[in-house]
Amino acid sequence: MSGTERAGASATERAGASATEVPAGSRTEAPDAPDALYERLVAFQGLAAATAGTGKDPVNLPMIRHWCEAMGDAHPAYRGPDAVAPPTMLQAWTMGGLSGHTDRSSAYEELFALLDGAGYTSVVATDCEQEYPRPLRPGDEIGFDTVIESVSERKTTKLGTGYFVTTRTDVRAGGELAGTHRFRILKYAPAARPPRKPPARRPRPVINRDNAGFWEGVAGHRLLIQRCGDCAALRLPWLPGCADCGSREWDTVEASGAGTVFSYVVMHHPPFPAFDPPYAVGLIELAEGVRTISNVVGVPYDKVRIGMPVRLEFLRVDEDLELPVFRAGGED
Repeated sequence: MSGTERAGASATERAGASATEVPAGSRTEAPDAPDALYERLVAFQGLAAATAGTGKDPVNLPMIRHWCEAMGDAHPAYRGPDAVAPPTMLQAWTMGGLSGHTDRSSAYEELFALLDGAGYTSVVATDCEQEYPRPLRPGDEIGFDTVIESVSERKTTKLGTGYFVTTRTDVRAGGELAGTHRFRILKYAPAARPPRKPPARRPRPVINRDNAGFWEGVAGHRLLIQRCGDCAALRLPWLPGCADCGSREWDTVEASGAGTVFSYVVMHHPPFPAFDPPYAVGLIELAEGVRTISNVVGVPYDKVRIGMPVRLEFLRVDEDLELPVFRAGGED
């Protein structure tokens, strides 16, 4: 029987014969009640999680170069014939890669099966600590052993309730200790999500006696432009008097709906309720010569361009509000 198997057998004897618990979501004990599961989990402290592990590759310059490029680290110590590996690469030399680890102990598997069976099925890494007794150099062959260093009492976090599990990996090069890596995770049962809020409603337009006719036109799927009764100048948005001659007389003409993007911005922040950034807001020049502000739709926000042809359409945003917007590619 191997050392790993002996550790696994010991864990079973010390933790109890069954790895099945009542799911955490159905527990009814008081918060200060004894934690029977924790009493079983602590039996795994000090047991091996991996023994006689070996790195899949020796320390090598290509991996060091890739790491430094990814991290933006141009320190000269990591280049040239006397290069050393960046200390923070310590864990990289022991990782299992896409094919995963094949050196996990039965104790490690039992610990996680016990947590999973008790309903603590989610996992998140929380922090790590490293120590570097000596640098690693290209050509070093990596060996390592990992121990289950500690299991916390049950903790409640914003993510949910669970247990922090800390492992310690001793990394060796040529049999000499080169680094220690402590890695802590939280195995937890996700907290119940609060009820979803109903979708936020778009802000209501301010409607007064000066612009009520405009919104009546929108309700009828017509984009109405004011026209001065004296000088015939067109204006949009609506105003109580003509900006050219001051006349208060006016009537309306209906926009054809054709236009082009005169200018635009892309909204990223802040994310107002009922809006989903990023999105494009365009200053649209209508065929009639006036300009209006509205959303540009029908094309990704980063594809909007000045001069792009657009066509008017009406977007229903909720049960009692429609808005004029402009769809890209609107040439007849």
